Amino acid sequence: ILIYLFNFKIILGKNGVPVAENFQLEQSTIPDTVQEGQVRVRTLYLSVDPYMRCRMNEDTGSDYLLPWQLSEAADGGGIGVVEESKHNNFAKGDFVTSFSWPWQTVAILDGSLLQKIVPQLVDGRLSFFLGAAGLTGLTALLGIKEKGHVSAGANQTMVVSGAAGACGSLAGQIGRLEGCSRVVGIAGTDEKCSILVSEMGFDAAINYKKGNVAEQLHELCPGGVDVYFDNVGGDISDAVINQMNQNSHIILCGQISQYNKDVPYPTPLPPEVEKIQKERNITRERFLVLNYMDKQEASVLQLCQWIREGKLKHIYLALIYFFISLEAAFQSMMNGGNIGKQIVSVSK
Repeated sequence: ILIYLFNFKIILGKNGVPVAENFQLEQSTIPDTVQEGQVRVRTLYLSVDPYMRCRMNEDTGSDYLLPWQLSEAADGGGIGVVEESKHNNFAKGDFVTSFSWPWQTVAILDGSLLQKIVPQLVDGRLSFFLGAAGLTGLTALLGIKEKGHVSAGANQTMVVSGAAGACGSLAGQIGRLEGCSRVVGIAGTDEKCSILVSEMGFDAAINYKKGNVAEQLHELCPGGVDVYFDNVGGDISDAVINQMNQNSHIILCGQISQYNKDVPYPTPLPPEVEKIQKERNITRERFLVLNYMDKQEASVLQLCQWIREGKLKHIYLALIYFFISLEAAFQSMMNGGNIGKQIVSVSK
């Protein structure tokens, strides 16, 4: 059985921007037989996400993330269909997903790594289980519930950085659904800002590449900021924190502006910003969705209900990449080229 996989030709290191030369497409084989407890799957979709940049380092900075190994297939979130099963939980034709799906067209996997998915929950749109109905949606929903302290009727203002990305575009919508009275996004192009307001229900959006972010925040959030969903870190986050109210909350989801640099995660705040955080009693704790998997089932059902009702919109303007362009999809995502979730369609 022929498969394709990506191998890393060189170690990128903590400082540096990923380029095509960091990846290598190879043709290989997998065993003809499936062992007890295993399933053979055909890959349908693969997820490309910012955290993967950390896996290109020998030290990922996280105890739950292992580095990708040289001369081995990369892996991440994936969806596929079972072609042969020797695991009691799965049968031929089942659709399954895993957080550790190899970047291969066909794979033999340990059934314990897989979860069965029900296409009817998202009206048959399987790829949604890598986005709004998957780990990305769970991150947005549980981040807001566990760290955002949003209360309906409390007249809270939420700001989302990286707002046109996979998680940010969902977080703004979920913040509204959970009770925020005003939601403001920060993104990198006029097109992204327009989509956030016209399609995602944000009240306003700031193009951080145009004008002064702090001044625009002051104008768009006259009552200050109560909840900040932080996907980017750096100067943008510093500007938001300066506008935050007493006893407000930061949902520390990601720091993509720092991922190509040799800095710790979460990135320490500048002294003057840290002083503001402490004086205003602003919570800023690392959030890891994997710590809340006991709430996964109920949360996924909630996300799917919102999707079916049209209350939660899942956008991906960068879905159709065939497998040979996986590295291009990864580079585009790291450079802000995606709007919404970056999903690679593997089967032609």
